[in-house]
Amino acid sequence: MQKIIPHLWFDGAAEDAAKLYTALVPDSRIGKISRYGKAGFEVHGQPEGTAMNVDITLGGQRMLALNAGPRFRPTPAVSYYLMFEDRAALDHAWKALAEGGQVHMPLDAYPWSDRYGWLDDRWGVSWQLSLGTLAQTGGQAMTPMLLFTGDKAGQAEAALTHYTALFPDSGVEGILRHDGSGADAAGSVMHAQFQLAGQTFMAGDSALAHAFTFTEANSFVVFCDDQAEIDHYWNALSAVPEAERCGWLKDRFGVSWQIIPRQLPALLSAPGAGVMEAFLGMGKIDIAELERAAR
Repeated sequence: MQKIIPHLWFDGAAEDAAKLYTALVPDSRIGKISRYGKAGFEVHGQPEGTAMNVDITLGGQRMLALNAGPRFRPTPAVSYYLMFEDRAALDHAWKALAEGGQVHMPLDAYPWSDRYGWLDDRWGVSWQLSLGTLAQTGGQAMTPMLLFTGDKAGQAEAALTHYTALFPDSGVEGILRHDGSGADAAGSVMHAQFQLAGQTFMAGDSALAHAFTFTEANSFVVFCDDQAEIDHYWNALSAVPEAERCGWLKDRFGVSWQIIPRQLPALLSAPGAGVMEAFLGMGKIDIAELERAAR
């Protein structure tokens, strides 16, 4: 079962985005959709009936999309690396994602791929598309990529060291380092590939003058089996107390996480607004308190 799930924040477009993404990547589908206004409460100013959470499988990897208003917008500090083994499918996906978006690196031949490009789609979600084999990315068609910029540039290796020590079934697969000839310090991470809980991730440093960094619009959900596991990940990752709400936290590198019990969707579906009211008032999730509210 996938332990870490990428989570995307939208302002009303989660369902449309899910339909587009799942149409472009093989082995993709839309799962359960929960909607606002169906349980006696409304938050984030979303109209009744609007999708609240959309469960997505993209290339065999689970993602979640949330409609939660305009407060946060994604940035290229977190992108999603799509590996295509078919050139025509890659070109089709590139054209669809580029419409209304912004290209960072045009679709072309590069030293690491015969066909590669990097863009933000019309909603600001960042994608890297590459032609190759799934074996290059641990069998994954979709791989999250973290880019450490601004005052976080140079911290990629410290972050992946911290993460791989925290999660089981983790380790560094390889690191390509900057040689010091550019803006980045010699030895800092140009590109790294690593495993967390058996899932492939990528990371890199960039000391160039980027106008972006990590935001809550891209976060990673960690589903936990019990309170002890919630406490374990929360205590190891939480570094910005003022950012902690509803199971969300920021770590010391600026990356956002959600530390959530697996039974949360079932608890939130309890009749009335008591569980949601308790949930919205929490920082770290207290399973026992939610269960009391459900009763």
